[in-house]
Amino acid sequence: MKQHTIAREISLKGVGLHTGHAVVATLRPLGPNMGVVFQRLDLPGRPLIKGDFSSLLVQKDNPRRRTMIGAGAAQIQTIEHLMAALAGLGVDNALVELDTDELPGLDGSSLGFVRALKDAGIIEQDVERRVYKVPAPLWASDDHASLAILPCADFRVSYTLDYGHSFPSTQYADFVITPEVFEAEIAPARTFCLQEEADTLIKSGMGKGATYENTLVISAEGVVKNQLRFKDELVRHKVIDLIGDLYLLGMPLKGHIIANKSGHALNIRLIQKIQQQMEQHQMSAVRSVAGFPEADRIDAASIMKILPHRYPFLLVDRVISLEEGRRAVGIKNVTVNEQFFEGHFPGRPVMPGVLIVEAMAQVGGVLMLSPAQNRGKLAFFMAANNVKFRKPVVPGDQLRIEVEIGKIRSKTGQVFTRAYVGDDLAAEGELMFALVEQ
Repeated sequence: MKQHTIAREISLKGVGLHTGHAVVATLRPLGPNMGVVFQRLDLPGRPLIKGDFSSLLVQKDNPRRRTMIGAGAAQIQTIEHLMAALAGLGVDNALVELDTDELPGLDGSSLGFVRALKDAGIIEQDVERRVYKVPAPLWASDDHASLAILPCADFRVSYTLDYGHSFPSTQYADFVITPEVFEAEIAPARTFCLQEEADTLIKSGMGKGATYENTLVISAEGVVKNQLRFKDELVRHKVIDLIGDLYLLGMPLKGHIIANKSGHALNIRLIQKIQQQMEQHQMSAVRSVAGFPEADRIDAASIMKILPHRYPFLLVDRVISLEEGRRAVGIKNVTVNEQFFEGHFPGRPVMPGVLIVEAMAQVGGVLMLSPAQNRGKLAFFMAANNVKFRKPVVPGDQLRIEVEIGKIRSKTGQVFTRAYVGDDLAAEGELMFALVEQ
């Protein structure tokens, strides 16, 4: 399967369901491997926010009635209906420009976004699409809800909704998600709230843009001042939210989702588990190819105990394999949120070569400082020899940095390092360090 974007830009106007802010959202085509990217035009510097799990914001103090992402001080909320439309129609790459902090609510469903995307046209790009097929069951649950994913050749959702009310009664939906099914059977379903929840939501500062037209208010007798589009419209909207949240993985899924009263919070917990599973399989593949033995994962917090660097100059996300005194493998996820992309070829962003070298040096530093006798020392970068750049590194790439020890003396050390994107060599070089006491 190939990746897709939209053929031309298109704008939608509306009001945010929760903030009540008037908003103009403009969708623009984006190149392959860029993913879904949001941009706040109303903030200084027009910050970009990647529409994936790395940008997710968790609101501990507020009821989770919408999905929020952010980067620094920039935030965007209620992205799930648009994300579901992009996922449902198979759009991989798109730029979403906003002049405020919330997507337009439109009619409370994904239908307006679907129509806009189809009006703009969906075109194929000459790059293969990444799809994650879940290899083993995963699940998450709390006191009242549960959510699981099982291996499946399709993307299938089975959802049971039961509030224990006479209305709505128990509703069940089961769909194999295709563009045609999403547009006809799922996208028109509108958001809703129970009548007894409405006052609480308003007091918490939410629902300022909600009306009886864009939000179904459910009483014990039925829908207040509106009519259902489907007899089971409520459970179908829950499927929209689930599909939109799962698209934060940054790629389509193949698996059978089984949900019972799941909401945004539980959706995010399942995404975390899928992410962990993806990383574990990736690590196993890297170790198998590179011949590295199993080792404890060194995460960013552990790396900061070894290296003095901090954001934005900590350029290693984790070390996935470490053979003390011999070799190591580190990972750097290159996201569109990186500060250097704002000014380094902004029309066609490319990771600066000197920062690729710095990332390679930091993995080398972890390897040099990993022995007990070197802990607490500093690894100063002395020289770089035979450095070559083989392939541009762009947003969405993942650098796999492989380092091997060369000559080691008491106060200096040499490493040989290579950085890969997938199976392609991106950069290589010989690096020299001085080991000094802090």
